[in-house]
Amino acid sequence: MKVTDLTHIIYSSMPVFPGTEGPLFQKANTIEKDGFQEVKITMYSHTGTHIDAPAHMLQNGLYLDDFEIDKFIGKGVILDFSDSKESSIELDSLRSYEEKIKNAEFIILKTGWSKYWGDEKYYADFPALSEEAAKWLARFKLKGIGIDAISIDNMNTETFPVHKIFLAENILIIENLTNLESIMEEAFILSIMPLKNKAADGSPVRAFCIEDEV
Repeated sequence: MKVTDLTHIIYSSMPVFPGTEGPLFQKANTIEKDGFQEVKITMYSHTGTHIDAPAHMLQNGLYLDDFEIDKFIGKGVILDFSDSKESSIELDSLRSYEEKIKNAEFIILKTGWSKYWGDEKYYADFPALSEEAAKWLARFKLKGIGIDAISIDNMNTETFPVHKIFLAENILIIENLTNLESIMEEAFILSIMPLKNKAADGSPVRAFCIEDEV
């Protein structure tokens, strides 16, 4: 069994979506003063490697805590677009993956963009899904769709159509994945367990995959 961590570590100066405050870590207690260590963490619900619930974008959408726990684990496959020179992932580029998608519960779009984590380039020019491609993918019985970039939508959007297409079908969105090049198997088990808090519109996750168990 091979377990691969697909999660960016959370730290105070990490990349966040433009306009969002970065996480803050405050030393609340120390061993020297209190006999134990504790840190107060302040951060947005979509910090780092995280998942989006339908309520993130949709009025009356479901929250993460509305789903059963098996929503956050299942069979995953990678669709590799890391060699693409295109600015978007179009439907024609997805059709060759149709059989893989039919047999999957999670699909991950590998763009190669995680290599720019911490650089200004991370925020621009990554290949995001077109609306037509998103509508086609939303027909499949997926639990979630992930990407190794800051958004599944183009960064220039103000309406987030791709998010809304998936979230309307209760398909979770996973963003800021990393280390996808370490996955060797065609299919694997993906876990994206969120924090269990009330009315969660999203949550940081410790995403990982398990190979040789599918």
